[in-house]
Amino acid sequence: MRMGELKSRVVDCFRIVFPNLSEPAILSASQENIAEWDSIATITLMNVIEEEFGFEADLEAIADLSTFERVYNYVQKAAGSL
Repeated sequence: MRMGELKSRVVDCFRIVFPNLSEPAILSASQENIAEWDSIATITLMNVIEEEFGFEADLEAIADLSTFERVYNYVQKAAGSL
């Protein structure tokens, strides 16, 4: 899978959970700057990502996924090991 395609798919997952965010806002999203991004949104986002990419997220890792970049890097590693 090409890097741009992977990032686009992760952005699409964020759009499902945060439909009011523009792409630039998604790319810079963090729990610090998105009021709606709470623990429930994190679990929802990971469920969407699991369905999209076909892997099960490590529950311990989820606590560290507090920015778009961290989520993207996590998915990149997980997708690479499929």
